[in-house]
Amino acid sequence: MDPYGDHNRKIMSPLDKPIEKVAVATTEVNEIHSEQGKSDAKNDSSLVGHLTELRKQLIKSIFTFLLFFIIVFVTINLWFPYVTRGHELIVLGPLEVVKFYMSISTALAVGLALPFLCHFLWQFVKPGLNERESQFLSLYSPIMFLLFLGGIAFGYFVVNPLSYNFLVSLGAMNFNVMVSAQEYASFLLMTTVPLGLLFELPIVAMFLATIGLLTADSMKKVRKWSYLSLAVISALITPPDFISQIIVLIPMALLYEISIYIVSRSEQRATTPVEN
Repeated sequence: MDPYGDHNRKIMSPLDKPIEKVAVATTEVNEIHSEQGKSDAKNDSSLVGHLTELRKQLIKSIFTFLLFFIIVFVTINLWFPYVTRGHELIVLGPLEVVKFYMSISTALAVGLALPFLCHFLWQFVKPGLNERESQFLSLYSPIMFLLFLGGIAFGYFVVNPLSYNFLVSLGAMNFNVMVSAQEYASFLLMTTVPLGLLFELPIVAMFLATIGLLTADSMKKVRKWSYLSLAVISALITPPDFISQIIVLIPMALLYEISIYIVSRSEQRATTPVEN
């Protein structure tokens, strides 16, 4: 006879459960831990794969840049007339000659290697893009490169000579102007490279509109503030003279209006029903 009446109990303690049920629960817990381990291993493998691909593209980019740098540095005398444009420059010491050659060689090497660097970057980011973003970049990448070259050409043929002649003429009224080679190299880069980047404005606006972050109406609403921002940017990237800032601001304003038109046309095409 059971003094505690255990045989009549309906609620049993965990110790009273059959061994088979405990084994089943233990198996389920082990399976959950196994699945979590596989998921963590998969994530680690994916991260290692991304880092390996990034390392490979970086090595290829560095090798390409160094190759063009050596080529330009060895043939610097061929590039020299196009860089100095016949201006009489002075050097203030032997090290400034090296700095000038290094600065010009680096800038030219980056420009020549830029298509290859963009291709390597594209190979790395392409797997992480969705279909819409991938189609956009593959379609407009050549246009982006041409706009960058257009900005560089505008700075080299328009902004740089006008700014340089104006500032030198202004200083010649009261000073004996002598321009050092290093100062001229800095001035040349300042009046060309930033313009190449700013000329990408229409493509940037179109990309933001494609992913839904920008609309033509929003660009029209902030037009005044955008012009003010462009004026500040043009003042920062150009020499401190009013002529250069106006020369840069005018095409920037035109590019902004072109961006509005492009975004507007894109929105119209997106809302127009497709006829079967």
